[in-house]
Amino acid sequence: MAGLLLETLRGTNGETRPVWFMRQAGRYLPEYRALRAEKGGFLALVYDAEAAAEITLQPIRRFGFDGAILFSDILIVPYAMGQDLQFLVGEGPHLSPRLIDTALSSLAAVPSRLDPIYETVARVKAGLGSDRTLLGFAGSPWTVATYMVAGEGSRDQHDTRALAYRDPAAMQAIIDAIVEVTVDYLAGQIAAGAEAVQLFDSWAGSLAPAEFERWVIAPNAAIVSQLRARCPGVPIIGFPKGSGEKLPAYARETKVDVLGLDETVDPIWAHRNLPEGLPVQGNLDPLLLLAGGEELERQTRRVLDAFADRPHVFNLGHGIGQTTPIDNVSTALATVRGWRRP
Repeated sequence: MAGLLLETLRGTNGETRPVWFMRQAGRYLPEYRALRAEKGGFLALVYDAEAAAEITLQPIRRFGFDGAILFSDILIVPYAMGQDLQFLVGEGPHLSPRLIDTALSSLAAVPSRLDPIYETVARVKAGLGSDRTLLGFAGSPWTVATYMVAGEGSRDQHDTRALAYRDPAAMQAIIDAIVEVTVDYLAGQIAAGAEAVQLFDSWAGSLAPAEFERWVIAPNAAIVSQLRARCPGVPIIGFPKGSGEKLPAYARETKVDVLGLDETVDPIWAHRNLPEGLPVQGNLDPLLLLAGGEELERQTRRVLDAFADRPHVFNLGHGIGQTTPIDNVSTALATVRGWRRP
């Protein structure tokens, strides 16, 4: 029997709400910090399937979330496509060679770099109860491309947006290549045991409307179509952060099964404007989880009430901050679990 989360992702609007949090396995947990100190850097953890599975399961043991999200990183895809990947202390991820300096065709793919991730998924699945849902994920093509082109994260994705205007054919080739690898990668996660998957488009909000259609909606629609043909019945969550008023078009045109909402989206507006019956996920501000207090409980209930009449997975509008007090996580979870649909 499917758990509450999987049933909700499939469109069931039950009396209670499932809950999981983006970045729920990570630096705010003392057990994660202890394991990282023992094992080494971030990438070493990702590629140690036993450690990565343990990290994925840590928040399930502590809090009993309804879903376990694979501990990995969206940049595993460009790493498998042939770029070198490093996580530097205090600087974040670096990819080389940058595609602003070299052609995509110069990269030599190393698909075996995906294999340890599949092993992690299989290990988590073996250790997860049947009432919990295992979520796989990948970065959406636009967001992944911004790192591949610039070699690192940036505030406004200047280099990648400029390349898309200056040489749209080159940009299209990068996007198409990412789509192809991402479909294979997500299908591999599903084969290993993932029951649903999420597409993270963290930088979707940096694009003008016409560019959003080409670089966000079109490639995500391609992934959804191809993945659904290969893995029918597996829910696909789309999370185009920062998309605002473009969300209804994204939902209609990509045909994702579930739409993730960031904290800037008014849940009342979203319920009124999104396709009727479409399951949604979100969208508590992670800073409320950091701040705590009565406002955390009030805003948690506000999100729940706004989506009472459609399937809803309670989540954050983005990831948990590393200084978030554990007691505040417990408070939010108690509020969600105490809520009942009117």
